[in-house]
Amino acid sequence: MIGDGGETPSRRELLSMVKKHSNLIGKTVVEEQDASDVEMDSQFWHDVFDLYFVRGKESRGRQDDDLIFLVRKMSSQAYRDNPEGTSPFFVRRWASKMEKLVGDISADVDWRRSFYLNLIAHTSYTITVAICSHQDLRNHQAGQDTQLSPIYKVVKIVYASPSRITFHLDAKKEVETSPAYPDICFAVDDFDSTFDAVVLSSTDHCYCVLLNAHDGAAFPSVKELSDGSSSNAPPGKVETNPGSSNSKKITLFSGFVSYQMVLEAYNAGKSQFGSLLSLGHSPGKTDRLFMKGPGGRGEVEVAVSGVVG
Repeated sequence: MIGDGGETPSRRELLSMVKKHSNLIGKTVVEEQDASDVEMDSQFWHDVFDLYFVRGKESRGRQDDDLIFLVRKMSSQAYRDNPEGTSPFFVRRWASKMEKLVGDISADVDWRRSFYLNLIAHTSYTITVAICSHQDLRNHQAGQDTQLSPIYKVVKIVYASPSRITFHLDAKKEVETSPAYPDICFAVDDFDSTFDAVVLSSTDHCYCVLLNAHDGAAFPSVKELSDGSSSNAPPGKVETNPGSSNSKKITLFSGFVSYQMVLEAYNAGKSQFGSLLSLGHSPGKTDRLFMKGPGGRGEVEVAVSGVVG
């Protein structure tokens, strides 16, 4: 077992082990010294999960979120009994020992998928919604030395969840929650008050959305960074973040649409832009605008309404 008979590996060391082990998955030929790693796959992920999210000091010190997500194996009894009606994951409160966390159902848990789901769920994120000059954005993308300063910006803390929250634009209706895994969702439940001042008022305006990860489980601890240890942050666009205790952030989603594109989609009330934009009508005055990310990766659902002025 990892960490037995010695000091518990640091978060950075555990991430390094995970990276190496993940690279071996799917290989048809592995070196002799790595063969045992593949054979012990299930035990490896069980042990890493235990050290990272149960016994690790970072887990014990995280007071704001004690939920642990466990992904069911497709071959588990619950799936065999009711494959359509069974959620692909279940939730437990953090416990100091694995035995208390999962009891006698450990064999039904997919520990590799559970590790990655919790790595995502226990990372810290912010969403930035901004109004920018379309011309400045084009110049910036073209590599010109142009300062890209938003005309208006809202930054909001969001949380990763394997559940999808459906907001009815008619406020009288209840919010619906359903499993989304393996998709991951980020919801802003007070979107109507948070973004009510985000207004496209000029034809040069564009609507920008960025999702950044900047702290938590997917990043080395502050102490490890201050010690000069190398970061094992997830792949993505890395930027410095001077205002945070952790000096790096990763941009996971970045997309924008122009004033004209939003206006045409809103007026038409249907998809006008292929995979980029589509509009779903609801009975009220507010509509839903769906933005696809670059390369079709990720989707943002935005509530859009006209402004009388």
